[in-house]
Amino acid sequence: MPHNVEIKARVENPRSFLAIAVVLADKPQELIFQKDTFFNVPKGRLKLRDFGDGTGELIRYHRPDRPGPKISDYAISPTDDPVGLAGILEQSLSVIGVVSKKRTLLLCGRTRIHLDEVENLGWYMELEVVLTQGEDPAAGEKETCRLMQKLGIGQDDLVEGAYLDLLKNQK
Repeated sequence: MPHNVEIKARVENPRSFLAIAVVLADKPQELIFQKDTFFNVPKGRLKLRDFGDGTGELIRYHRPDRPGPKISDYAISPTDDPVGLAGILEQSLSVIGVVSKKRTLLLCGRTRIHLDEVENLGWYMELEVVLTQGEDPAAGEKETCRLMQKLGIGQDDLVEGAYLDLLKNQK
């Protein structure tokens, strides 16, 4: 099963963050619109990501809800019918929430840098360092910390949980 090391943090100045991230990136930035519908499952999280263009992904993942670098294991299955799949999942599982965001994706080596404008929440960033099979997660944590420093992300900026949790906590 694939693993990555990731962090999530608040971003006070998205323009400044993006300027630094663009310099670090290996490829041009990509703008992606995402609507994530989360379903009630007994372990981890299950979300259906709809890109709004007739494609999507069903994503199962598990990671600790704490600030700072953490290991996430995940599985992704693409779909060409996210609306139909959502209907089936909604009939089988209860929906616990929906998160809509505009994501700017940049790649820095094996690390995915996300700058997210989350509807009703604000600006956040994520780093996802993709680990190779059997790789020591400490290498991914070291890479995460190095990029955090370059991007100006401090320990006080880090948040725990998913965007869904942050939205629920503000209500």
